[in-house]
Amino acid sequence: MRKRFATLLLCAALAPASAQPDDATLDRRVERVTAELRCLVCQNQTIADSHAELALMLKRQVRDMLARGATDRQAIDFMVQRYGDFVLYRPPVKASTWLLWFGPFGLLLAGLALLFARLRARQFEPDNEESAA
Repeated sequence: MRKRFATLLLCAALAPASAQPDDATLDRRVERVTAELRCLVCQNQTIADSHAELALMLKRQVRDMLARGATDRQAIDFMVQRYGDFVLYRPPVKASTWLLWFGPFGLLLAGLALLFARLRARQFEPDNEESAA
């Protein structure tokens, strides 16, 4: 009976400890989540890479959320809700981000069309040397 009671106490004591993620696991999750988020100060760096004060604060906030049991998706959704899609390092393709994703291709096509039109117009212009002679 004593052994069973001791085993039960041991299990009860270890249960909360095993439910908490260890620091290494939490660090990996924080690194993975913050690698998906853009630094709002540096803008070309992720929060994981940035050393800006705001990035460090957001990284601590993500760590706190994950330590309290939030999923990776919940932490990212919280940041998106707070700062918009701009905080995502790889924003999703949707109506509000079409210009971001397809704008460069549109500019390339417009440039090619302008070049084609200029070359075609030049083809039909009389040469200056021929008209001077």
